[in-house]
Amino acid sequence: MQIGVEDDLNSLTNEDAILKDYIDRDITSLCQQYRNKNPLNFNAIQGDNIKRGLRNADGTGVVVGVTSVCNVHGYVMDEGERSPVEGQLTYRGYDVSDIIASCIAENRYGFEEVVWLLLCGFLPTRDQLEEFNRLLAKARRLPENFVEDMIFKAPSPNIMNKLERAVLALYSFDCDPDNCSLENVMRQSIELIARMPMIMANAYQVKRRAYDGKSMYIHLPKEEYSTAQNILRTMRPDKSFTEEEAHLLDICLILHAEHGGGNNSTFATRVLSSSGTDTYSAIAAGIGALKGPRHGGANKKVMEQLAALKEAAPLGLDSEVETYIRKALEREAGDGSGLIYGMGHAVYTKSDPRAVILKRAAKKMVMGTALEPDFLLLDAIERLTPAIMAERGNPKPICANVDLYSGLVYEMLGFPEEVNTPLFAVARTAGWCAHRMEEIATCNRIIRPAYRPFRTQREYLPLDRRS
Repeated sequence: MQIGVEDDLNSLTNEDAILKDYIDRDITSLCQQYRNKNPLNFNAIQGDNIKRGLRNADGTGVVVGVTSVCNVHGYVMDEGERSPVEGQLTYRGYDVSDIIASCIAENRYGFEEVVWLLLCGFLPTRDQLEEFNRLLAKARRLPENFVEDMIFKAPSPNIMNKLERAVLALYSFDCDPDNCSLENVMRQSIELIARMPMIMANAYQVKRRAYDGKSMYIHLPKEEYSTAQNILRTMRPDKSFTEEEAHLLDICLILHAEHGGGNNSTFATRVLSSSGTDTYSAIAAGIGALKGPRHGGANKKVMEQLAALKEAAPLGLDSEVETYIRKALEREAGDGSGLIYGMGHAVYTKSDPRAVILKRAAKKMVMGTALEPDFLLLDAIERLTPAIMAERGNPKPICANVDLYSGLVYEMLGFPEEVNTPLFAVARTAGWCAHRMEEIATCNRIIRPAYRPFRTQREYLPLDRRS
C-alpha cells in the first residue's frame, strides 16, 4: 500500500513521541541515580580559602584584576567592615549621571559618545563624535544575505539565543576573524556595536512570524538616526516614534552600556578573551551569560513578579504589597524562588544610580497614564522590602537595582517583553568590547581559578565486579 505524505508525517510524529517517552523515562532514572551517587554536600568542606561564586565571605567579589573602563562604587571599607554609601557609576572616570545630565541639557543623544568613551578611553570632540557617528552608520549594514541566511532561515523563540548565534555566524563573514591586534579588534567591536540593534530587530520580526503567527516588518536603518532612533524605527510596524521616546531609550542604552569587569557577562567575556580566542566567541559568551535570569534576564522576572503582585494587591495598598513580599520570601508566592526581583545588588547598598535615574525618567512619563498603578506598585516594593528583609534578620542594606524599573520603561516604550534582555545586550556590547580590548592589551595570563576536589581516591572496578 502506498503511504501518503500526510500519513508518513503522522507516522514519524508518532515514532518521535514514543521515542521521547522512552528517553524521558531513561533520563528520569539516570538523574535519580545521579542524585543518589553524587550527594552534593559542599558545605561539609567549606573553608576560608574556598570562594564560591568568586565571592568573599562578606559577599564582596574576589579581586582578580584592575580595570580603567568602569567603576561601580557602593560602599567603603571602614576597619574591615563595609559601610554603605550612595551608589556611583563611572565610565572611564566620568560619572554616568553627569553624562546623562549633559545630554538632557543639550537635547542630544549620548549613547554614541559613551561608546567612543568606553572604547577609546577619552571624551571625543564635536568633530570626532560626528565622524564616529558616520562610521557607526556605515557599520550598521549587515553582510550581504546575512539576514536571509542566518536569521530568517533559522528563527528562534528566544531573541537572546538568536543574538548569540548571529554573532558567532558573523565570524564566517569576517575576512580576518582571528587577528587579535588592537586595530582588528577595534574594527570588529565597532561593527558589532553597530550591528547588534539590527540583528535584534530582525530576530524579533522573524520570531513574530514563525512562532506568534503575526506579520513581519523589516525596516532598514537611517544613517542620520542615532542608535536609539533606529531601534524604534526598525522595531515598530509604522517606523514612527516621538523624540521623547527616543531620548528615554537613549538614557536606557547609556545606563546599560557598562557595569565593571566583575559582572557575570563581562567577566565571561574577559575569561574567553584571556584564552586568545576570537572576538565573536568572546562576545557570544557575554550574551549567553546575560541571558540568565540571575543577570540580564532579571528584568523579565520583575515584570512576571509585577503581574503576580497585581493579582495579589488589586487595590494597590501597602498592606497588600507587604503581604505579597512576605509570602514571596517564604516561597509561598511569586515563582517560588524566595527572591524579590529588582531588589538588592552585589555592590550597591544605599542606592543603584541606574535605578534612581530610570525611576525619575519613568515617573515623568508614566504619571497620569494607564501604567501609573504599575509604577506605584514597583515603588511600594522598593519602599517596603528593606524593612521586611531587616525583620527577617538580614542586616545588609538593600536597595532597588536597575531591573526594578527597566522593564516598565520598556513597556512604556511599547517594546514586547521578549526584547527586554536583548536591549540590555545591545547596549552592553560596548562594555564587553572595551573590556575585551583591555584584557588583550594588559593581561597576558589565561584566567584559571581552582576548584577543590570533593571526591576521595577510589578503586577502579572491572565491569563484571560492579553492582
